[in-house]
Amino acid sequence: MRRDFKEPGRPRPDLVVGRDEILIAAREQLARGGSVLVHGPAGIGKSTILRTLTAEYAESARTVLRCSATESESHLPFLALADLLGLVIDEVSDRLPAPQRDALESALTGRGESTLQRDGLALRLAVLSVLRALAAKGPVLIVADDLQWLDSASAELLGFAARRLGGMPVRMLCAARTATDPQSQEQDRHLRALPPETLAVRVNPLTKAQVAELLGHRGYTGLPRSTVRDIHSTSGGNPLFALELGRALDESPTPPRPGEPLPVPTSLRALVLNRLEMLPVEARRTLLVASAGARPTLALLHSAGRDNAEAETAQAAALGLLAPEREGPGVRFAHPLVSAALYAEAGAQERRAAHAALSTAASDPIERARHLALATTGTDPAVAGKLGEAAAVARDRGAPSVAAELGLLAARHTPADAEPGPDERRLQAAEDAVTAGENDLARDIAREVLGRVTEPADRVQAWIVVIEAAGQSISEVDAAYPQALADAGDDPRLLALVRYQLAWRALVVEGDFAEGREEAAHAAQLAERAGDRRTELLALAFQAHIETLMGHPDAPATIKRALKEPQDPQVACHHNGAGSARFRWLLMSDQLPEARKTVTALLREARRRGMVESEVHFLRFLAETELRSGHCGRALDLARESLRLARDTGIGEGASAMLTALAEASGGDVDRALALAREAAEHAEADGDLVYLSRALGSLGYAQLVAGDAPGTVQSLRRVRELEESLGVTDPARGRWHGDLAEALVRVGEYAEAQDLIVATRERALRLGRESVLAVLDRSEALVRAARGDQESAVRQLTSVQDRLAKLGYGLEEARAAYALAGLRTPRPGPTSYDEATRLFRRCRALPWLKRAEQATAAPMPQPPAAPAPAPAALDALAVLAATERQVAELVMEGATNREIAGRLFISVKTVEATLTRVYRKLGIRSRVDIVRLAAGHRTN
Repeated sequence: MRRDFKEPGRPRPDLVVGRDEILIAAREQLARGGSVLVHGPAGIGKSTILRTLTAEYAESARTVLRCSATESESHLPFLALADLLGLVIDEVSDRLPAPQRDALESALTGRGESTLQRDGLALRLAVLSVLRALAAKGPVLIVADDLQWLDSASAELLGFAARRLGGMPVRMLCAARTATDPQSQEQDRHLRALPPETLAVRVNPLTKAQVAELLGHRGYTGLPRSTVRDIHSTSGGNPLFALELGRALDESPTPPRPGEPLPVPTSLRALVLNRLEMLPVEARRTLLVASAGARPTLALLHSAGRDNAEAETAQAAALGLLAPEREGPGVRFAHPLVSAALYAEAGAQERRAAHAALSTAASDPIERARHLALATTGTDPAVAGKLGEAAAVARDRGAPSVAAELGLLAARHTPADAEPGPDERRLQAAEDAVTAGENDLARDIAREVLGRVTEPADRVQAWIVVIEAAGQSISEVDAAYPQALADAGDDPRLLALVRYQLAWRALVVEGDFAEGREEAAHAAQLAERAGDRRTELLALAFQAHIETLMGHPDAPATIKRALKEPQDPQVACHHNGAGSARFRWLLMSDQLPEARKTVTALLREARRRGMVESEVHFLRFLAETELRSGHCGRALDLARESLRLARDTGIGEGASAMLTALAEASGGDVDRALALAREAAEHAEADGDLVYLSRALGSLGYAQLVAGDAPGTVQSLRRVRELEESLGVTDPARGRWHGDLAEALVRVGEYAEAQDLIVATRERALRLGRESVLAVLDRSEALVRAARGDQESAVRQLTSVQDRLAKLGYGLEEARAAYALAGLRTPRPGPTSYDEATRLFRRCRALPWLKRAEQATAAPMPQPPAAPAPAPAALDALAVLAATERQVAELVMEGATNREIAGRLFISVKTVEATLTRVYRKLGIRSRVDIVRLAAGHRTN
């Protein structure tokens, strides 16, 4: 009978965010019969992980023993032991020797005076005997939360038993609070109460993206990303603190303005304010000044008039409010929440006084301006001017998010009749927010301004921000375009801005390359007439980008125009600038080293300038370059980094998911590749983005091919072909899916369609000089020839293809050619046939492809002599079968195993098994033996 005592509340699955690695490691340890200690600071999510694991593993245990200690009861001896064993002692007490039974009953019931000093050995042996007796009846799971509050007597007894459990089926699953400092080894003390070789897993803070996900799960949606960033920073990634801050914001009638602190709820303030009250008044004021500073140091505090800063910060450190600063003479709070709670608790006048002191003490112009603004009430043109200058400095330093905050502060202090006016400053702040990837903040600012301004230039600028803040979802702001055109009137500068956005709309929403090219060219002409070089450069770069995708002969000339001086530094490293267009042209022209050099420089500059959206794109571009070069491991790292940043900022998630799917299918996990590709397709469908929909489906088709799903590949890539034909994409180097579709068509027996695709694509590739595309098409054509029986010609063609791809630097495609060649070796592939492909896949770190090659190598070979080929009459009997079914049946007739068939046809073993089931049904037979008999019967007739 299964025993489970002290059933806890059900786990909260919505809180288990960002803990996949911890859960996987713990599950593996528990599956091996080991024990786990989960540890970390208060509120970090240890109990949630413990409940989740307990819910999963309690079902497999006969007996579950639980205890959850508290600080107020930690002085009571044997209390935890009573929680653990109190309800099972009757079940096993008759198996204990009398001295052990008496000592244990006294300890658990409180009757008598059992102590470790008096009955130490008897108690220790009794606990061990109880666990052994329970384990003899079935697996035992011990669950102990808050191990740090375990009474010392129970901890000692558990430790004694744990060290002697040996191979018994007893697992311990525990959680303990340890220091915030990850370098602390405090968990070692708790491990003494657990079995040897217990896995200790530290629970670390959540990332910003994980905090956003957690808040969303709890219903705190719609928060600006800048606010989520502040929640993450203030909470230090602690999920409990983040949820409390989210709740306080949700309940607050008005969101905090720029420069204002987050509302810290009383529940969190109480964690630190009781210790704060133990400090003298002057020490609290010193800490308030430190909390108001961005990077407080003792020197800064002295300059701000805190003469006794050393002694006062030492007092705070003794109370645990400050932590040692390892990297310099800074003043570091023990947790960001301490600083936030301290600042939130102070009155408005106290805060202004602290900022006033820092406005003269800070050496950085940005910090001085920020403190001056927060120390000033009402409008002040001098303060607004200094804030505007500081915003420009932040912009130049590559800190657009800071520039946006300073710009909004400047607008708050700008008089209505000043020049520039408050709304002009707000619009500049909105543009900075777009650069920083804070699109929701930018959109809110722009819509607020549109409700007030009447000047055409201001209104058009605001509409452009609304459109750009929509990202790939520009179909959602369709109403903005006609209003922006109406506001632009006949002003060529304003019209150029709107026409440039209409070019993007034509491409993304309408999928009309020709219209997009025309709009971009029109925008460039208008901008040139108006003397707006920035818009002209962007329009020319976009025109070049479309022409490259179209295979238009003017593309190189347009790129040269876009690269002419004078250049705008911001546009030069923009993801839609001429540098980006040149990179795409280089990549499609097989100039991989130059493409890598170009995009690496662009990425470096975008990071320097804080251009988050451009960073997302350039990370993806660099990953694509590495993938083409056959550096699959490097490509996967870059793609994952791009996807993390995209999800963190909400920018380009679909595009990054698409590229990461390609990288996962080449060098990572195929199942994850399939999931990401489908996610990318869903993003594109939802956004109405036909251009990225074709790319997403292309990545899905490739992942399906790697997974051995040839029919799925054909379905996905046929739709890509339809989309690109409707879009007007003629350059096969854009998506590079043609070879994969041709290969999949061969696998499903559609040889004629495969050959037609190869011929049509080859014509375009020859016209554009796409050498790598031509080589891949030749690889697919070799498979068509082999399928039609021309084995010798196919081998010669593949040998040539492998050499050409190697010279072009396409490492993965070279390895795929070697893999295909190994499958065509005559008379039959052997274990050594795949050595070259295995070596090349390993060099590329193409793990999914390497796995396929190793499986083909390990496949058992049929014993000679080889079975004779089926007679013509036997093949006639297979006429009722579909192409793939016929291929499988023919290979069975040759004596091939299911694994060999899977390797030869590039499909999975499960697909082979399913196909054979259909073959049996159609032929009216029961097994593969009947297929062989069918062939043999026709030979003897």
